[in-house]
Amino acid sequence: MKLVYVFDAYCGWSHGFSATLREVVSRHPDLPVEVVSGGLFTGPRRVPIREFGHVLGSNAKIAELTGAEFGEAYERLIADGSFVMDSEAAARGVAALRKAAPDRAAEPATVLQHAFYVDGLSLSEPDTYRKVAEQAGLDAAAVVTAFQAPETQATAAADFRRAAELGVTGFPTLLAAEGDRVTALAHGHATADDIDHRLAALTA
Repeated sequence: MKLVYVFDAYCGWSHGFSATLREVVSRHPDLPVEVVSGGLFTGPRRVPIREFGHVLGSNAKIAELTGAEFGEAYERLIADGSFVMDSEAAARGVAALRKAAPDRAAEPATVLQHAFYVDGLSLSEPDTYRKVAEQAGLDAAAVVTAFQAPETQATAAADFRRAAELGVTGFPTLLAAEGDRVTALAHGHATADDIDHRLAALTA
């Protein structure tokens, strides 16, 4: 069995799920984790953040429910409403980090969300991935090179297809996969204890 975590680095609810994901991974070090980018803000949804008037209200709800932090640097980044969340660029970054640390893909994914939602760094900028890689103890130059490589665009597109094939329509979604059987463990918000109960039911 493995865990499949389908998220979007620009999704506030995915940011809110980061602590749960870290706890689940620490409790189940024997379970491999596949991280898949979902592609929330692509195509016609790749527009200035002011087009999504619900963002600040959603963030307040996420913080209240999950304890997730939304930093002052993030609030400054989005203050004038012109910032564009580009999930294709973020997915390329996730792919680059995943390539550098295939055995601990969940960790860089949560660090990347911290970079945006707390540190206010754009996930379209190579320098963001340099900083994230350094924080995660990875080869920063290799991560930046992979982020900028043309083939990483195809990897991002493959992630979006994988999410669709898994039937995921909202982020974050945590799945348990064993052979052809895929079971949802969490949609949106759940605690590590919730997920443990669902995992236990699967293996009972």
